[in-house]
Amino acid sequence: MRFFLSGKSPEEMEQESKNSLNLRINMFFFSTFIIFCVVIVRLAVIQFVEAPTLTEKEANQNTKNIPLPPDRGNIRDAAGVKLAYSQPVQSLYITLMKDYNANSDKGKKNRPEIEDMAKRMAAAFKTFGNPGTKPMAPEDVIEAMDLESKRDSGYTPRRIKSDLNKKEIQYFMEHKSEFPGIEIIEETLRHYDPETVAVQTVGYVKSFKRTESLKAYDKARQDSKDGTKPDETYTKDELVGFDGVELSFQDELRGKNGYKVVSVSSANIPEEVVDIVPPVKGNDVWLTINKEVQLKTEQAIKDQLEWLHTHQVSGKTHPEAVTGYAVAMEVDTGNVVAMASIPDYDTNIWKTGASSTEDFKKLNNNYQNGAITPLSSGKSKHEFDSAVLLGSTIKPLSVLIGLKENLFKTTTPYTDTGEAFFGKEGHQARVQNSQGHAYGYFRTPADAIEHSSNVFMVDMVGNALYKKYGKKGVDVWNRYMEEFGLGVATGIDLPNEWLGKKEYGTSEDIPKSVGSAQAALVYASFGQGGKYTPLQLAQYTVMLANEGERIKPQIVKKITDANGKVVKQTQREVLSRVQFDPSYWKLIRRGMNTNVSAAFAGFPYDFARKTGTSQQDAGKDGLLDNGVFIAYAPRNNPKLAVAVVVPEGGFGSQSAAPIARKIFDAYDEVYGLDGVPKKQLKNQTGLDTAGKQDNNKQQ
Repeated sequence: MRFFLSGKSPEEMEQESKNSLNLRINMFFFSTFIIFCVVIVRLAVIQFVEAPTLTEKEANQNTKNIPLPPDRGNIRDAAGVKLAYSQPVQSLYITLMKDYNANSDKGKKNRPEIEDMAKRMAAAFKTFGNPGTKPMAPEDVIEAMDLESKRDSGYTPRRIKSDLNKKEIQYFMEHKSEFPGIEIIEETLRHYDPETVAVQTVGYVKSFKRTESLKAYDKARQDSKDGTKPDETYTKDELVGFDGVELSFQDELRGKNGYKVVSVSSANIPEEVVDIVPPVKGNDVWLTINKEVQLKTEQAIKDQLEWLHTHQVSGKTHPEAVTGYAVAMEVDTGNVVAMASIPDYDTNIWKTGASSTEDFKKLNNNYQNGAITPLSSGKSKHEFDSAVLLGSTIKPLSVLIGLKENLFKTTTPYTDTGEAFFGKEGHQARVQNSQGHAYGYFRTPADAIEHSSNVFMVDMVGNALYKKYGKKGVDVWNRYMEEFGLGVATGIDLPNEWLGKKEYGTSEDIPKSVGSAQAALVYASFGQGGKYTPLQLAQYTVMLANEGERIKPQIVKKITDANGKVVKQTQREVLSRVQFDPSYWKLIRRGMNTNVSAAFAGFPYDFARKTGTSQQDAGKDGLLDNGVFIAYAPRNNPKLAVAVVVPEGGFGSQSAAPIARKIFDAYDEVYGLDGVPKKQLKNQTGLDTAGKQDNNKQQ
C-alpha cells in the first residue's frame, strides 16, 4: 500500500488541479470581459461626448481664423447729415505661400524669389501710382511683407498698399499669376465732413496697432492675441475710434467682424479657404448736434475773435484772444445742439489711421475738445486754456446759497458802497466792484445779481458763510458747487472729461496761494475760486433754468442699424435734484438781467443772462480778463441754455455775449425758441407769397 504526504489520493489531487485551472481560466475571461467593457465605454465616450471637442481641437491644429473687418458705421448730425463715414478702397495684400524667413535654410533658398517679386511690385507702383505721390521702394515692400513674421503669423495676409488707383488694380489683376499669394481686398477709409463740423466732439480714428496708450482697448488687444473669439478679433490695420464719439461708441460703430477659416500646413503656410463668416456692418450713431447750428456757432466764435483783434474791449484791443468755446444745451431734453472748440482742424488727416508728421505739427494741440477738457486743447498767448475762473456767472448760485443758508431773505435790502473788507482787524483786505463802481441801494438780492455786485457777494455770502461755519464753510461751499455740477462729471458720453479745479481747496487743505478759509470763501463767492469747463458751465445754466434738475448732457440722439432700424433711443435723464423754495428761483430768474443791449439788440425774446469777467494771472503782464457768458431763453419758458468762454477776451458782455446771441438766432432758425422754426416759417411765407403771385398771373 502506497501513502502520500498530503493524505490525498491521486484522483483527489488531479481533481483539485483541474479546479484550479478552471478558476484561472474563468478569471482570465472575466478580466478580459472587464477590459473589453472599459474599452467599449471609453470608445462610446469619445464617440458621443468628446467628439465635438476633439474635432474642434483637430480642426484648430489644421485651420486658422483670419479676421475680416466690418464696414464702420456712420456718425450723423441730428438731421441725418453724415459727419463721419467710411468709403470703400481697394488694397493690395499678399499671403506668403512659402517660407521666406532669412533665418531658416529653406527661407534663405526662397529669398531671392520674394525679393524679385518686391522689385516688380515697386516698379508697378512707380509706373501706375498717382502722380505726385512718393512710390514704394522695394525695401518698403519687403518691410510690409513681414517675411520673418515679426508682426503677424505666417498664414496672415500682409497689406502691401492701401487705396489703389484703377491702373494699379488693373495691372495686378491682369498679372496675378506673376505674384503668387496676392489679392485685392476691399477696405474702407474714414472720411469726415470737409466743413469741419464739431471735429473734436466727433473725434477721429487710428489703426488698432496704434492704440497702446488707450486702456479702453486692453481687453480687445488680449482677445485678439488669444484668438479665442474670432468674431471679436481686431486686425492691426483696422481703424478704431481714438477720441470723441468715435471712441465712446466704438462697439456700436464697429459692428462685428467676420473671419475666414483657412487650412494651414505644418509650416504655417495657408493651403485653402475652408469657410467664410461675413462681417456685420456697424450701426449709425446720430448726434444731438445740428450741423447748421454748429457751423454758425463755430463761425460766430471765429468772427468775434477777429473783431476783438481790432476793436477795443476794456479800453484796449485783444490780439491775444485766439481761442473760444461754446456749448448750447436744450433745457428740457439735455440735448447738446452745438459744442464748439476753436481753433479746430480737418479730421481727415487721420482717415488712413495715422497723420503725417507735417499735419500733426499743424494741429498745435487743437485736436482735443476744449469744451470738456483744458488738457492738450488750444491755448491763448498766455497759456490760458478753456477752463477759466467763472467770474460773475457764479453770482446767481452765490445768492441761492445765501438764501438756502438763511444768510438773508428774498426781501433783504443792501447798500453797495463799492468796496468790502475781510480778514483780521488792522490787516483787512479790500474787494471792489468792477471798475470801482458803487451801485448804492439794492431793494432785493436780485439787484445784486443784475448789477454784478462783488461787494454784496463778499459781505452777504462769503464772509457770512465763514462767520456761520468757520473753516468748514469751504466744505459747505464745495457741496453746493458739486450739487450744481461744478467740479464733478457731467455724465456726457465723451472720453477725457475734466472735472474742474477747486482752487479754494478744502477745510483741511487751504492752498497757500489762497491764504485762509475766509479768503477762499470770499473770492469763491464772486467767481474767483474755481475753474470749470464750458460744458459744466452749460449744465449749471440748464439747472438754473429748470429750477434744480441736473440733467445729463446728451450727445447722441439715437443709434440705427444698417437697415435704418432704431436699436437705441436716448431719453432725458435727470442725474440729481436740489430742493429750493420756489421764491428763490423766481428771484434768481429776475436778477439774471445783466445789460447786454449791444449784443442782443432786436432780440425778440425776453431771456435770462449773466455776464462774467474773470481775472487770471498772466505773469509779467499782470491780471488779464477772460470773457464768460451764460444765458437761457425764453426767460419764463426756457428752451435753450448757452455758455460761452473767450480766454483773454476782456469783458464777457462784449467778448462772449455776441457769440451767444448768434447761437440763439441759429437755434431759433432751425428749431424755434418758441417751438416754431423761423426757417420753416420763412419758407411757408415765401410759398404763400409765391402762390399768390402765381394766382395773380393766372388772373
